[in-house]
Amino acid sequence: MSATEPTRREQILTTAADLFAARGFHGVSVADLGAACGISGPALYKHFASKQAVLAEMLTSISERLLEVGRERVAAGAGDPAAALRGLVDWHVEFALGHRPLIIVQDRDWESLPEDAREQVRRLQRAYVDLWADQLRTLRPDLDKPRAHAAAQAAFGLLNSTPRAGHGIPDAALRDLLASMALGALGIAPHAVWS
Repeated sequence: MSATEPTRREQILTTAADLFAARGFHGVSVADLGAACGISGPALYKHFASKQAVLAEMLTSISERLLEVGRERVAAGAGDPAAALRGLVDWHVEFALGHRPLIIVQDRDWESLPEDAREQVRRLQRAYVDLWADQLRTLRPDLDKPRAHAAAQAAFGLLNSTPRAGHGIPDAALRDLLASMALGALGIAPHAVWS
């Protein structure tokens, strides 16, 4: 298997995201998921304990990735909060355009997550929001913590609208549009690449 070829586990997660986004978590059986992956339903249990375990890993792992890369983007800003926020917006746009099904699954199937996974995802997402809010408060010291969190959440709402927006717009143009709108909403001048 080449370094770029996904593992069976990764294939299952990607396929599950597509199926759950299209039909809902409860609209997809283990047999459906196995068939879409080219394995039998029971063979799925060699990789995951249950369908809920698939959902839990799917949403937990992407929340971990959002936070991990978000921290990298803040560090790359080298202490400049505007640069850090541009990096965060760029990363979130990249995520949103590349993982549309995960956004739909998160929105629609949240209640199907086991409680422990829900709490883990909440914790990771709070840390991700804090990352954005901290940069906003550094950039604008007059902004209190609740307003900084609200601004970050509003930017996420805009960026996470991608599964329902941009029909007929090429991803490159949609990327530019979303990034410039999010930066504008946060009060940050767009990077030269987006202007």
